[in-house]
Amino acid sequence: MPVYNKLIRDKIPDIIRKEGKKFNIRTLNDIEYENELLKKFIEECQELVHAKKENEKLEELADIFELMYAFLDLKNISISQLDELRKQKSTKRGGFSNKVFLIDVED
Repeated sequence: MPVYNKLIRDKIPDIIRKEGKKFNIRTLNDIEYENELLKKFIEECQELVHAKKENEKLEELADIFELMYAFLDLKNISISQLDELRKQKSTKRGGFSNKVFLIDVED
């Protein structure tokens, strides 16, 4: 029996059940949930880096977006609060649209 020990999407148990398979799950507390969300962010970002096709990249970005919403919900932060912070940082430090790549800085 494969062991996964990882956060999964809410409907995965139903999908496994419909396949006639047995499984074990548990509900995480908030501290565990936050830690597992962060692990899942890393997993999905690695999958994005390794995605070859554009549709695969979009799917990985959608997964990251879903995780972002879950994290914001856990922390009771609205998407508008996050976007306001993004705008503030962009105003102060800029965005990434100019594709600037820093090579080095002389001391």
